[in-house]
Amino acid sequence: MNGTEEFQELRPLLFAIAYRILGSVTEAEDAVQDTWLRYEASPAQPASTKAFLCAVVTRISIDALRSARVRREEYVGTWFPEPVLTDSYENPERAAELADSLSMAALLLLERLTPLERAVFVLREVFAFGFPDIAPAVGRSEAACRQLAVRARRHMDAGRPRFEADRREREELAERFFDAFREGDVDGLRELLAADVQMMGDNGGKAPLWGNGAFGVDDVARLVAAFAPLFVEVGGVVEPHEVNGQSGAILRDRDGKVVSAWVLDILDGRIQAIRTVLNPDKLRHIGPVADTWALVREANRARRSTQRPDNATT
Repeated sequence: MNGTEEFQELRPLLFAIAYRILGSVTEAEDAVQDTWLRYEASPAQPASTKAFLCAVVTRISIDALRSARVRREEYVGTWFPEPVLTDSYENPERAAELADSLSMAALLLLERLTPLERAVFVLREVFAFGFPDIAPAVGRSEAACRQLAVRARRHMDAGRPRFEADRREREELAERFFDAFREGDVDGLRELLAADVQMMGDNGGKAPLWGNGAFGVDDVARLVAAFAPLFVEVGGVVEPHEVNGQSGAILRDRDGKVVSAWVLDILDGRIQAIRTVLNPDKLRHIGPVADTWALVREANRARRSTQRPDNATT
């Protein structure tokens, strides 16, 4: 196998590492591309191509994360990771761990770690790298990496939610939720939501948003039930998907363009959180993006027309 073939074979793993460190599809793809350029320019063939490439993509991702942190401090509103619909790196023996580390909740917890802690945690806890391989990847001694791993694990365990293990149950609950969504069924929604459910959106100031979010079963159920019929009225389509390893959906306009990505956090048979990504810059890798402002204007016209009294003459 030549170098190009080895790189292509390892590309899904490299992307999986970079995405979990960065929380961004576009930045992870850039990190993988930079890794290829450095590999191609390397004068000597490394003893282990996998170890070399994983170390390079980790170092590039750490540097990119440090720069990204500065930008995120200036981000407008709530920040969520860019959604992914599938995990291209497949390992059946560790599918559950990989899916958990891909979730929005886990990626948001990783945001609390320093770049070095995050990289060490991803390599050690998610991909089961040994410390002899982690140390050169992050430029620290093995002893230092062990300490970084301990601190990172402590932070993650303290905040990690425990999601339902039964995938079929999650999918059935999500199906019921989106059925109630389409119908604007407040009571049906209330049955599925936890008492302290939260609904939050990431628009980056570039798409319409429902204020600062909604909290509690009553507010969230009313908000979803008010929004959904208008969305359906203007031809919007709810396309169920697994998003970041969790039950969710991609909302599209009548032309099939992406409006938003929805992710449901499910625990104890109830939806604990609804996270929506509306920032068009975070959706372009999924497909062509809709003009959400135009969609809102159309929905408002549809609402006004249904509220307008009949003009029939006697």
